[in-house]
Amino acid sequence: MERVLRKTLKDGKFQNVNPAHSRRMSAVRSRGNKSTERRLRSALIRAGITGWTVNPTGLTGNPDFYFPFFKVAIFVDGCFWHGCPQCGHVPSVNNAYWATKLRRNIERDSLKTKLLKHEGIKVLRFWEHKVQADIDACLSAIEIAVKNNR
Repeated sequence: MERVLRKTLKDGKFQNVNPAHSRRMSAVRSRGNKSTERRLRSALIRAGITGWTVNPTGLTGNPDFYFPFFKVAIFVDGCFWHGCPQCGHVPSVNNAYWATKLRRNIERDSLKTKLLKHEGIKVLRFWEHKVQADIDACLSAIEIAVKNNR
């Protein structure tokens, strides 16, 4: 855990956490929770959009999808973890910790977007709820970005 986050907790660690809640949270991983990414991947395949890779290595920010020829990076941001203004929330339990954690995630996302743009890469970010509710709009945005970066 980062030092900044540890400072928000009493004695630097979580206190009086329900064991069931602790098990649930310890099962959360940054990789492997990919239902939204799978949905976008399937849509890209169905739409016949090609030229992309999944989770490319060696690229700033580790985008979920990348079109190397067109220099287009795509991130699918989970509404909770990335602080969606529409449906994200800060948990009431350990509020200071979570507020700091989510704020730092948002700051990190912004920095990675700036770094990629500085490298000449077009960045698209889609909220989890947008991919689930309007996949066609996401595909249209991707097609436009790829077309404009030829």
